Amino acid sequence: MRHYLMVRPAYFDVEYSINPWMDPGKPTDTELAIAQWEWLRDLYIELGHRVELLDPEPGLPDMVYAANGATVVNGRALVARFHHRFRRQESAAYLNWFTGHDYREVRQARWHNEGEGDFLVAGSRILAGSGFRTDSRAHQETAEFFGVPVVGLTLTDPRYYHLDTALTVLDEDTIMYFPEAFTEESRRRLEQLYPDAVIASAADAAAFGLNAVSDGRHVVLPQAATGLITRLRERGFEPIGADLSELLKGGGSVKCCTLELRS
Repeated sequence: MRHYLMVRPAYFDVEYSINPWMDPGKPTDTELAIAQWEWLRDLYIELGHRVELLDPEPGLPDMVYAANGATVVNGRALVARFHHRFRRQESAAYLNWFTGHDYREVRQARWHNEGEGDFLVAGSRILAGSGFRTDSRAHQETAEFFGVPVVGLTLTDPRYYHLDTALTVLDEDTIMYFPEAFTEESRRRLEQLYPDAVIASAADAAAFGLNAVSDGRHVVLPQAATGLITRLRERGFEPIGADLSELLKGGGSVKCCTLELRS
């Protein structure tokens, strides 16, 4: 069983643009966003996982992207310090939630750090992204806070502004990723660590197919990433296609909406 934290998109809207997917000129449908989010929440529960909720706050339309709020390992929570001013007030909500839920240690990151957007736990290590949002100095801070090795990876394509838009951890030993989203050095590092990785096509990456959640067996990912769905089945996983098209207008999908709580 996995344990997740989510935020209902009650105030979801695209009021500004902080990534290439966001266009304030396009209309958004908050009710549709809520319905798609509820489907995802209900799916997790049907799969046997536990879902807790953080109350949304008016004026913070991106709070639905809960993965960005913190990184949680062994009952310790390192809360985000957001890069863009539009999201900085979210940190207080996450700090309050974690301090009120008996976590062993809770503090806010010193450097810009966007939680599981850029820090993905992969077995005994954490894969950490930088290049657009998270400060590379946050990698060492995270390693020291959790006491686990952190592997730094640099993103180069602004469409894949967080690590969780370019890479998914499938289980402790397996990832899927889009090589073209990374520097040459980072690609070599991933090839060395994960020679049997599932490689995403440009089309599947552009469908946000790597913004996925895996429990080690089931992989929930955007239904438009048809190539990845086929490859995952071939590798013995059970992919589940999701329609979070309204939330994609804000530059997020399945993983962005899902913060894993590791006790």
